[in-house]
Amino acid sequence: MKKFDVVIVGTGVSGLFTALNLNRDKNIAILTKSTLDETDSFLAQGGICVQADDDDFESFMEDTLRAGHYENNREAVAVMIRQSKEVIGDLIRLGVEFDRDGDSFSYTREAAHSRPRILHCKDRTGSEINGRLLKKVLEMENVTIMEKTTVTDILTDGNRCCGVIVRGPDGNYENFCSHVTVFATGGIGGLFERSTNFSHLTGDALAIAIKHGIKIKDINYIQVHPTSLYTEEQGRAFLISEAVRGEGAVLIDKDGNRFTDELQPRDVVTKKIYEQMEKDKMPYVRLCLKGHVRADIANRFPTIYEYCLKHGYDITSEPIPIVPAQHYFMGGIETDLNGRTSMDSLYAAGETACNGVHGKNRLASNSLLESLVFSKRAAQDINNNWQIREHPNFPEPPQISCEEQILKDKNMIISEIRRGEKDAEQH
Repeated sequence: MKKFDVVIVGTGVSGLFTALNLNRDKNIAILTKSTLDETDSFLAQGGICVQADDDDFESFMEDTLRAGHYENNREAVAVMIRQSKEVIGDLIRLGVEFDRDGDSFSYTREAAHSRPRILHCKDRTGSEINGRLLKKVLEMENVTIMEKTTVTDILTDGNRCCGVIVRGPDGNYENFCSHVTVFATGGIGGLFERSTNFSHLTGDALAIAIKHGIKIKDINYIQVHPTSLYTEEQGRAFLISEAVRGEGAVLIDKDGNRFTDELQPRDVVTKKIYEQMEKDKMPYVRLCLKGHVRADIANRFPTIYEYCLKHGYDITSEPIPIVPAQHYFMGGIETDLNGRTSMDSLYAAGETACNGVHGKNRLASNSLLESLVFSKRAAQDINNNWQIREHPNFPEPPQISCEEQILKDKNMIISEIRRGEKDAEQH
């Protein structure tokens, strides 16, 4: 058995930013199911929203609510917007280099935004932010990071979380006791046949919450991104950033005709694409940048340009085939505005958490912002309410079949999603 003050599960921006904002006297363990850089945060292309100026609060609020079908927690949205500049300031101090237009920041616009308010680092914003945070965390002497370490369950004493049960790289199970546990395990893309997420992100924390009766929220609110590159290859779908359409790219049918407004909310654009695929009797539609994107395409979107070129498409001269893919999970483990779950000493942050900020459909580029704002608030709440309590002696965990547990957890989550869908239909 290992003992820590805080165990954080996940190395995306929410897990890392939580660690960076905890007091340095804490003995922290950060666990990741895969490798340090295999998180969806690293994959984020488009950018991160920020309140552009004092006059932008109301329009930012309305854009977020409209995209979320007005099912958002308005208080959570207000907190996210008001703390956006503070978080951007934190990132700049940590070395994040946002693109600039002369002496000012370069803001882009994406779907369902009424004005440009998205900061970006080319089309590698997530990689830039996550990489900077990871570099700082690796320099922290009070942090132990463990890769290829899967959390399979939590240790509990009544309604208090006392740590986690982990399966290490060698396949053996071990108890990790802690005074506070933070779930930052990301999304659920691994449950779907086509997703922009890493396949190992299968909702582990969500399965644990369901098993222990920890409150979950909006579990059937799952976002499909309109544009991923169409290929016949298996595995993770490659995202074509919302920012590409924000910079002017248009969607065209098999005859080259534009068929919708590309800057509508993601769920609306996705529906239009599926309708056009049905009309065309094609497994994809096409996205055209040439003649529509005003910027230097290869320079503005180097990651997308290079990836598409490897797959035989030059986005500077020809349209590319695209198809929708599962992208983001708006639901999750229910939390308050400080990341607290319904179980004492257990917090959740990022995509695995749900404080209602996104409503039924996430506004583009609100994901990185939401993760950072509320992970920082969780860390501050932990610091301000720190207490050490004795744990009971837990028995050694049983050595069970990994494949059996993965299948059982997947089926459990899918059953809950379907139950949520049925409840929504009835109401």
